[in-house]
Amino acid sequence: MKIFETIKQIQFYIETAREKGGNIGFVPTMGALHQGHISLVQAAREENDVVVVSIFVNPIQFNNPDDLDKYPRTLEQDSAMLKSEGCDAIFYPSVTEMYPKKVSKNYDFGALAKVLEGACRPGHFNGVGIVVKKLFDIITADKAYFGKKDFQQLAIIRKLVQLENIPIEIVACDTMREKDGLAMSSRNRRLSKRERAIAPLIYQTLKMVKKEMDHKSPKELEGLALDALQPNFKTEYFKLADGHSLQAINSWEETDYHVALVAASLGDVRLIDNMEL
Repeated sequence: MKIFETIKQIQFYIETAREKGGNIGFVPTMGALHQGHISLVQAAREENDVVVVSIFVNPIQFNNPDDLDKYPRTLEQDSAMLKSEGCDAIFYPSVTEMYPKKVSKNYDFGALAKVLEGACRPGHFNGVGIVVKKLFDIITADKAYFGKKDFQQLAIIRKLVQLENIPIEIVACDTMREKDGLAMSSRNRRLSKRERAIAPLIYQTLKMVKKEMDHKSPKELEGLALDALQPNFKTEYFKLADGHSLQAINSWEETDYHVALVAASLGDVRLIDNMEL
């Protein structure tokens, strides 16, 4: 496995792989890898000749500077995990390598970016769009792999591919969970022992909503879910939405693709999760 820190190096590697006739799978990450990330690498390994993983903590998608500062950087551990899973190359650029000049691009993702995470974190998805477009330009892969835990981000990236006419297939992979149901996340390691014991309540609440959807309206279930998460969590949203548009629904008949999405904080750790219903 090779580690490249410059765009020129990784592009030369990609070009050489292409000349050999190999197809390329790409997994973009911000590092601090866990089994959720590894499941994406495994999916890419099964479907491609060459697997490339990027590790880049993208500063322009963080609204809170404290979150950026606290984001774990664990390259040595990440590299060992990736090597054991048969990853071929890591792209590990610096901020100046990725952004030698000030970035001014503004994407219009429409209503998709105005709700949920977009409403809570202004500018976040523009930062995501900028870095993903740049990564797709650098690593010209056949397929890119993303987890469904970041459900709205996945929708934004699909919209980005459409807007920019990028010739890449986006592959969505199921959320990986701990044994108690907590969605795997790099942020979980910041939870205290007490908070970690409480955190699975998010998944239990999602399961409750799925179980009760035949008996109650979306609004009734949103209220029950918010009640279930209180007082342990500071809940930013719990919404039942159309899985295509991510717009809130008032009745089940409005769409044939229902999804529950939640963002809630324990202490200073913000957790997100979702469930396709």
